[in-house]
Amino acid sequence: MVKEPVRILVVGGGYVGMYTALRLQRKLKPELKRGEAEIVVVTPEPYMTYQPFLPEAAAGSISPRHVVVPLRRVLRDCRILIGEAERIDHAKRTVTVTTLASPEDGTGAVDVPYDHLVLAPGSISRTLPVPGLADYGIGFKTVEEAIGLRNHVIEQMDIASSTRDPAIRDAALTFVFVGGGYAGVEALGELEDMARYTARYYHNVKPEDLKWVLVEATGRILPEVGEKMGKYAVRELRNRNIDVRLDTRLDSCEDRVAVLSDGSRFPTRTVVWTAGVKPAPILAATDLPLNERGRLRCTAKLTVDGVENAWAAGDAAAVPDLTAEERDKECAPNAQHAVRQAKVLAENIAAAVRGKPLKEYRHAYVGSVASLGLHKGVAHVYGRKLKGYPAWFMHRAYHLSRVPTFNRKCRVLAEWTLAGLFKREIVSLGSLEHPRAEFELAAGGRGKPGGPGGPAGQGPERAGRPDDE
Repeated sequence: MVKEPVRILVVGGGYVGMYTALRLQRKLKPELKRGEAEIVVVTPEPYMTYQPFLPEAAAGSISPRHVVVPLRRVLRDCRILIGEAERIDHAKRTVTVTTLASPEDGTGAVDVPYDHLVLAPGSISRTLPVPGLADYGIGFKTVEEAIGLRNHVIEQMDIASSTRDPAIRDAALTFVFVGGGYAGVEALGELEDMARYTARYYHNVKPEDLKWVLVEATGRILPEVGEKMGKYAVRELRNRNIDVRLDTRLDSCEDRVAVLSDGSRFPTRTVVWTAGVKPAPILAATDLPLNERGRLRCTAKLTVDGVENAWAAGDAAAVPDLTAEERDKECAPNAQHAVRQAKVLAENIAAAVRGKPLKEYRHAYVGSVASLGLHKGVAHVYGRKLKGYPAWFMHRAYHLSRVPTFNRKCRVLAEWTLAGLFKREIVSLGSLEHPRAEFELAAGGRGKPGGPGGPAGQGPERAGRPDDE
């Protein structure tokens, strides 16, 4: 009788999912070759996004294709299943997955069986019931959103340059960012740098015409770098004429007007929401134990508490921090813990497959680095505080060392080198988001926009865009 291979099912192809599968295929290489083990990765996208580089991708310092890592190239000994995990029944050891082919061939979702389950679905943007947010807000979690935001910012400068209506011009040149964490501050810093540089190529748009607003509900930004460095970051941003509003909330952004809790009103065409994250929805569709914040209750060995053959790490997992002095403290959901947890997780799964003892995850938080734009940053690492160019350089060096694959490291380094030698690219490729618009106009017999049969000023990148008047 042929023995079935042990199937390890990894849900999620992000940081934890990719690194866990990558290390598993190395640790279990003999079992994989003999057909005694199988690794299946279920992910909605065929690539992993290195999110710390999203702000630089938005600013044009890094090409979008170098921010992502193709999973099929890296995980050659794994089976990649592109689809969305909809439900997990651990009692039956199955995950219900909707694949790309499911709606096309009428088969619907498929149940994928497993022996060991690794939950690493990551997180999604945590939104609040703010009126107008769903209609006009822009997220900053994916490479598509980062590039879309870059195109949008340059497009607003084009609108401001060409309109004769001062109200439209002011709204187009006002950019509101909600959330003072890493994503919000770094995205704002990089895009403000880019837009200030881009303004030199407009005859009627000056850098001082652009209005940047950072809205933070608490009394500080970048809490991870410490209070002193957080205050420095606020001063640095304000010195660049960025309006930093602390202890302030976004109450509404209906009708393209950002209304803040302090009574301020900003007509704007750009509201970027980076106010935190929450666990992926798949966690609520499981029979596994969750804590009060919706994360999986885990042990220090990265097993789901009280459950056999279920593992988790990263944003989805509430892992006890064994290095903290406080009891019941959990590891922060950040990249520093995620990459190290993935290593221990893979080793523990391999040990479980071979019947060996597991080890506990233990890592003391060493600090944080954050970029505030080109040549500007803050850092608090091993108790030392850095600011300005040294912190910015440390930020780049750290993330260059952490971006997966030697191929990506070389490409990113080459792009940084070329960016230092040549001028920034300031082109907006908004039409990439609607590649069929031009052909649809031609096929519909309406003629080319701006020519016979098409209204002037309604190019394919403009037609039907929700962010235009």
